[in-house]
Amino acid sequence: MTQNWGMTIPFNDRSLADSRALIAELPSLGYTDVWSAEVNGADGFTPLAMASEWAPGVRLGSAIVPVFTRGPALLAMQAATLADLAPGRFVLGIGSSSPAIVERWNAVGFDKPYARTRDTLRFVKEALTGEKVSAKYETFEVKGFKLERAPKTPPKIVLAALRPRMLHLAAEEADGAITNWLSPDDVRKVRAEVGDTELIARLFVCVSEDADKVRALGRWMLAAYLTVPAYAAFHDWLGRGEVLRPMHEAWAAGDRQAALKSIPDEVVDSLIVHGDAATCRARIQQYVDNGLDTPVLAPIPGGEVSLDQAVRDLAPQ
Repeated sequence: MTQNWGMTIPFNDRSLADSRALIAELPSLGYTDVWSAEVNGADGFTPLAMASEWAPGVRLGSAIVPVFTRGPALLAMQAATLADLAPGRFVLGIGSSSPAIVERWNAVGFDKPYARTRDTLRFVKEALTGEKVSAKYETFEVKGFKLERAPKTPPKIVLAALRPRMLHLAAEEADGAITNWLSPDDVRKVRAEVGDTELIARLFVCVSEDADKVRALGRWMLAAYLTVPAYAAFHDWLGRGEVLRPMHEAWAAGDRQAALKSIPDEVVDSLIVHGDAATCRARIQQYVDNGLDTPVLAPIPGGEVSLDQAVRDLAPQ
């Protein structure tokens, strides 16, 4: 496939409204994709709706919206709306998310995440064809839903996937897999599970030659993510179980500082791209060379250059 080069929007140092000018600049810089996220900032769809007008021509993707926090029909409606705004350019990325986001923040039970993701994928695929759907799935039932306006070009659907079972589902029933927090070498292991399907990954990048500063920031980011059960299991599968065990033990004991200190430099350096712009671009290229189809950059503020300049410096050459 043609090499994609994506950017995460909106930028995390500003509001969506204030992101307009830089988003509009992305196509001229060579970025082919923009991908949203949905945690505790902007929702996963509004930034893409705005980018469909601000940056005509780029591919728009959600990475990801949770399958638990919207009803299946609402999710299909929102996907249909984006597909109508940007025919052939929208990719719906869905996933199970995490217990914190689903249960603690949205008051929804986090039950059978694999089955709920599979069932949502199957329902949304059928609903987006415009057919009436009446079906009983393992985790929910839909009776007589039909989109009022089905998109002329149904969007592709990709799944957040970290380990073989979900990766296989993404390869067999979806149009691709989304992952993150992996090294260039890890890409080979993930690629072996998904075959030829599109592989997308968010890469956290800090354009900075101050390695100590980046590692300090990176340890906070890694501890916040890798203590989530799904990511802990992912890195155990990738072979980092033992090296991360001290972090998990200290975190479970409530000793956050000990947890941070226990993360080795080499783990931070393998999972966060940093250095000057040329070094960062070369590192991103390693991911691509090892089988990543779509790198989605997430610039981390705090380097020697502004985030605007980092976005420009990290553009494909």
